[in-house]
Amino acid sequence: MSAMLAERPTVAPSVPGPCPVIQTARLVLRPHRMQDADAIVTSLSDFAVARMLTRVPVPYDQEDGRDWLNMVTSGMKPDWHFAITLDGVHVGVASLEVRHGLWHIGYWLNRFYWGKGLMSEAVDAAVDRFLMRMPQAEILGGAFADNPASLRLLEARGFQITGVRDVFSKARNTMVPLVESRLSQADFANRHRKS
Repeated sequence: MSAMLAERPTVAPSVPGPCPVIQTARLVLRPHRMQDADAIVTSLSDFAVARMLTRVPVPYDQEDGRDWLNMVTSGMKPDWHFAITLDGVHVGVASLEVRHGLWHIGYWLNRFYWGKGLMSEAVDAAVDRFLMRMPQAEILGGAFADNPASLRLLEARGFQITGVRDVFSKARNTMVPLVESRLSQADFANRHRKS
């Protein structure tokens, strides 16, 4: 019987399992809870943050925050939506979610915390854990062409540009060029070897 089990091909999981808690040097990434609504609304009410996201309406209010939290805390989807916390304070989000059968990464950070390397730390940790659970998965990413910080973040993680297309930004209420990219486990593993 054990010989038959040894010959059985291994099958990669189709979902990564529940969203874990991840601790980095400065951050704790954890699943969201309904108490995060105020922090989310405060951050996404800032047009400087919202304008870089495709699906965030302006203005962003308490009902928007509660609706989003109801969706991500329901357990109905395999997605990982991490609350990025610093010293216990919710400062942003890093998400790995399935859209149209493909995994996508998305993220945002409260403007007060920009320029400190926190998002790089969070995305590294989230992608690393995700690819441990889903080694065959590819992750799609994207950033608006006028968001050089996000484009650099994706490139530094190993994302390879695959094209540019116009998408509708709810916050801007217009079409915006989105630079699309793709990440494999090999690209992520080799990210520090590039010169």
